[in-house]
Amino acid sequence: MGPHKVRLMMKAERDRARQRFRRQKNKNHLAQPGIHDCIIVLDHLKPSYNIGKIFRSAEAFGAREIHLVGIDFFDPAPGMGAFKWVPAVFHSSFFSCYIHLINNGYTLFILEPGKGDAVTQTVLPLKSAFVFGHEEFGISFEPDLFPRITPLTIPQFGNSQSLNVSVAASIILYEYTRQHGRIDNKSLST
Repeated sequence: MGPHKVRLMMKAERDRARQRFRRQKNKNHLAQPGIHDCIIVLDHLKPSYNIGKIFRSAEAFGAREIHLVGIDFFDPAPGMGAFKWVPAVFHSSFFSCYIHLINNGYTLFILEPGKGDAVTQTVLPLKSAFVFGHEEFGISFEPDLFPRITPLTIPQFGNSQSLNVSVAASIILYEYTRQHGRIDNKSLST
């Protein structure tokens, strides 16, 4: 198969992903916040694979909503329908997302390997928002310009010191739920 045919196939798949996104985005307007007050912020992630998987984890762990910064579409297929159930809030810039969350009483955390305290050793506030950056380039903003953001790290013991962003989001959601988990609005003992 020649390179031209491969490009045509890739374009066709991207067009199908956009169509899936439009259909599910219309249903997303009816999504209800999850039972937990945690929020996931996705900062300029690639539109292909990880965003849908993060929606799936957010739905499973009862996250309140997902904020998407600089993301105008993504393929919802890897989320197995979760985009219909978890409210999505779209922002053109991180600054508008930051102001919105701070004004609503959220404590923001960025996840970066080897920076900040271990999430497993940190007491997470009920109103926590976790910021995940682009898979290759990281966060799109200079953290020093946002003094109310705290760095956290996920303890890792291998050589690579890097996790896939959807895996990292799942770990964070698990830890938040471990600390604040509820069934029918009752606290679980941990």
